[in-house]
Amino acid sequence: MLTLPAFIMSKRSSTIITIITTGLLVGSLDILTACIQFVLTTGKSFTKVLIFIASAAFGPAAFSGDPAMPWWGVFFHYCIAMAFTILFFLLYPKLPAMRKHPALTGIGYGIFIWVVMNILVLPLTRIPAAPFRLDGAVIGVIILIVMIGLPLSFIARERYKSI
Repeated sequence: MLTLPAFIMSKRSSTIITIITTGLLVGSLDILTACIQFVLTTGKSFTKVLIFIASAAFGPAAFSGDPAMPWWGVFFHYCIAMAFTILFFLLYPKLPAMRKHPALTGIGYGIFIWVVMNILVLPLTRIPAAPFRLDGAVIGVIILIVMIGLPLSFIARERYKSI
């Protein structure tokens, strides 16, 4: 059985600490998986993923070779992961349906993240629109479900059991 680090689940630990550590965890799982998937499918450097993320704010200037751009990508990625983590932890105690079936909740939240990012967030950035590809969408949704949705759901369930 999966056990969570004691500092995440300690009864003395505040919910804020749980949210921060969980946001860092799911953000790390997501970015590592995205980078590995990118390297395996393209043979290119993982830094291109980070630069792509930075281009949401910096546009074409992100591709100028500035060594700070991958770090901006990391920063923006963790900000987004933290925002989705905070939203999940705000909704979880208020929506009893989220607590009934943690696996379904995680799957649903992963799909929700994909929809929000691809329908709302990315169109508002400086990233040029790309044509829809079903295979890419399926891979993206699976990554978000497994690396963000499910961990959030099971960690929140354990956290709220301990309060």
